[in-house]
Amino acid sequence: MNGNFSIVSIFVRWLLALFIVYGTYNPSGYSYYHWLLRDDGLVSPRVLAGVVLAIFYIVYLRATFRSLGPIGMALTTALCGSIAWLFSQWHILDLNAPRQQTMVSLAVSASVMGIGMSWSAIRYRISGQHDSEDVGTEPLV
Repeated sequence: MNGNFSIVSIFVRWLLALFIVYGTYNPSGYSYYHWLLRDDGLVSPRVLAGVVLAIFYIVYLRATFRSLGPIGMALTTALCGSIAWLFSQWHILDLNAPRQQTMVSLAVSASVMGIGMSWSAIRYRISGQHDSEDVGTEPLV
């Protein structure tokens, strides 16, 4: 495993996941979903953006599913959800507001994908164990 993996690597992967998820849909009205609903001209840029988003989703979701598995994804979702619940009880979030519920749900989804993208490298740093796909290769970081 390459020694360049750090907390910054995790943060960058998480930020990209946030960009993908919030770029696809968010309640502000500025997202790919809202762009599709407007009838203001060319269709080809929307198709291109949709294909790029689909590629990012496939890469992120495949890596997340392979590194965390269904149980790990459920546990990561539960962890993120319990943190949101704690913030709600501390009155940092108002989970009764539909807009905040949506934003938190999107953030949890992006966090699961970001953690999933980084989990193999995190597990290697903690345990020293390679994933079977990584043995004998130097992965990109």
